[in-house]
Amino acid sequence: MPPASTKAAATSASADTRLAPGAPGYRRLSLALFAAGLATFALLYSTQALLPAISAEFGATASAASWTVSAATGALALCVLPLSALSERFGRRSMMTASLTVAVAVALLVPLAPNLESLIALRALQGAALAGLPASAMAYLAEEVRPKALVAAIGLFVAGNSIGGMSGRLVTGWIAQLWGWRAGLAAVGLTSLLCAIAFRALLPKARHFTPGTLNPKALARTVRGHLSDPLLVRLYVIGALFMTVFGAVYTVIGYRLVEAPFSLPQGVIGSIFLVYLVGTVSSAAAGKLVGRLGRRGALYLAVSTTAAGLLLSLADSLASVLAGLVLITAGFFAGHAVASSSVSRTAKTGRAQASALYQSAYYLGSSAGGTLGAIAFHAGGWAGTVLIGLVAVLGVVSVTLYGSHSARLEARRPHPAAA
Repeated sequence: MPPASTKAAATSASADTRLAPGAPGYRRLSLALFAAGLATFALLYSTQALLPAISAEFGATASAASWTVSAATGALALCVLPLSALSERFGRRSMMTASLTVAVAVALLVPLAPNLESLIALRALQGAALAGLPASAMAYLAEEVRPKALVAAIGLFVAGNSIGGMSGRLVTGWIAQLWGWRAGLAAVGLTSLLCAIAFRALLPKARHFTPGTLNPKALARTVRGHLSDPLLVRLYVIGALFMTVFGAVYTVIGYRLVEAPFSLPQGVIGSIFLVYLVGTVSSAAAGKLVGRLGRRGALYLAVSTTAAGLLLSLADSLASVLAGLVLITAGFFAGHAVASSSVSRTAKTGRAQASALYQSAYYLGSSAGGTLGAIAFHAGGWAGTVLIGLVAVLGVVSVTLYGSHSARLEARRPHPAAA
């Protein structure tokens, strides 16, 4: 006869009506969020692989053209918190649908931009529109999916990000080589339109969402509470630093590969982003990594992999550069999946705001990385960009070590009940 504790655990699990692998609706939810993640990264980074072509058409430097990426990620970072507050009132599903719809509409206008300034403005608008999707998606999953399946579910959403980032750059690269960068951006817009339709058709209605009120004071209290939580703050910093590395590397890599000794054409440079498939695997495997190594162990593995990739990419060999990009991508997506899922599990209240703060830090890191990486490349070549990445990697290690030290001190501290 099973012990009472086992019976209680079984009863609790059966009473939990949230979704889990194998449950009706879980597959639809996974596919819907995968499509949303794919569209988000395809749209957000649609100009990244095209930066050399955009520079050539408008006579712009790498740092000036990089603003077509940084403006989108920066606007997303600034708007994610207020839009997440709206999702508390109007629902995660409605907010995600509205965000994706507006972003796709702007995407169809982006190829018509007459100059660099208008292109940057449209990209900023697109980033602001997309801001309602990432944090709402994390909060939706935290509410609708059982805790034990949460890391895997968020890993699939992040995997959609990696596929979107890869396919967007791959499609734009080859189409740009044949018909120009404007045609490449138009193709991304049409592909994202199909993803938006699939997302809305597949996503199950929320069953565990409770509408809140739009109370600025309450929002400020919630945000202050999250920012006073040391663990959440460390996770925000880790997300920002990981994305600084990623933003710097992938904003500049096209400029490096179009120059000697590589001198690759635009289509081949776009194909380099096939290494994003590695990110799909590593983000989906993040849950298993945490199970085996713990959260900090998984982060150490992710950061070590990223650092090794940065150093390997310094060689003037295409094979070494590709191998370096594989390691950087694997490490980044694993680290991002671990950190973002930890935010959702750590926050007990105001999950949308907790996720929004993470997304804000994450995309500010992307914006800063893209700009700093381009400036460093202009000043010191690829080695300058790698240096920016290594400094960010060292920051992740420092924050994680500090967290481990704080946890040990807390464990040794006598509790009032024991005094």
